[in-house]
Amino acid sequence: MDLASRVLDGDRRAVARLMSKAENEAPGVKKILAELHNHIGNAHIIGITGPPGSGKSTLVDKLTLEYRKQGKTVGIIAVDPTSPFTGGALLGDRIRMNEIALDKEVFIRSMGTRGHLGGLAKKTGDLVKILDAFGKDIILVETVGAGQSEVEIVGTAYSTVIVEVPGLGDDIQAIKAGILEIGDIFVVNKSDLDGADETARELDAMLDMNSNNLDWRPPILQTRAKDGNGISQVADALNDHMVHMKETGILYKLVRARTKDELEEIISENIRSYIDGTHGEEELEELVDRIMDGELDPYNAAEIFLKPFTG
Repeated sequence: MDLASRVLDGDRRAVARLMSKAENEAPGVKKILAELHNHIGNAHIIGITGPPGSGKSTLVDKLTLEYRKQGKTVGIIAVDPTSPFTGGALLGDRIRMNEIALDKEVFIRSMGTRGHLGGLAKKTGDLVKILDAFGKDIILVETVGAGQSEVEIVGTAYSTVIVEVPGLGDDIQAIKAGILEIGDIFVVNKSDLDGADETARELDAMLDMNSNNLDWRPPILQTRAKDGNGISQVADALNDHMVHMKETGILYKLVRARTKDELEEIISENIRSYIDGTHGEEELEELVDRIMDGELDPYNAAEIFLKPFTG
């Protein structure tokens, strides 16, 4: 049985193997992902982001337990900083997920950023697809957690949860120009700390000034994730958001826009691969020579080079 069939058949080892191939851009992986394409699109993809120390991993852990109580299967992609020694993910946060690690209906994958900015790793989207094809109902993507650089999560998730904690002081003002606009749900975690209510009020005031989410007013919820307090309300809010997106047609538009972006990226990659190939490099050098000799201008030279693609 080939790797794609094994993934669709529920083989966990095949999933892990394919994820490694996708991360390493191994030969043939694109063909396997293409075979899985008609089996994706059923999962609710949820991004969890926020500053370091806000309790994202604990929130993911408790949310997973909540979804399992509801009978839903869960996939987790935890994006960590890359180890400077091995090039792999630093797995410190994963030790907080002991409660769910042995659940066969939960699949956890850590991946390093490998220097990629934006809070995610370059191949996060491919790993999400694999978990989707694997049949997971919920896919939780936890970002590195580095403040305003986390905005890339909106290109992957359908629902984005912004996790904040009391006591950030003036730092909370910094999110206004960055991650405030991407949040679908705001969670003030560690709500037993002083200042939780004030933090929630500040977020509420900022949302009042933000006009980018006219169709959906992001709820602001307080949790104490380590004790499980408020977690069911977060799960309910995420479900409400998905229902809202489906009923308003936002989800279809979102998926269509991302499909277009992905297609454009694949086309660009293929053209770049052609340029970097021996034949493409030789043709490029010949065209550069003709430009330097005055036979061609760069614009017509580009048309000649792209003719195999444009017909």
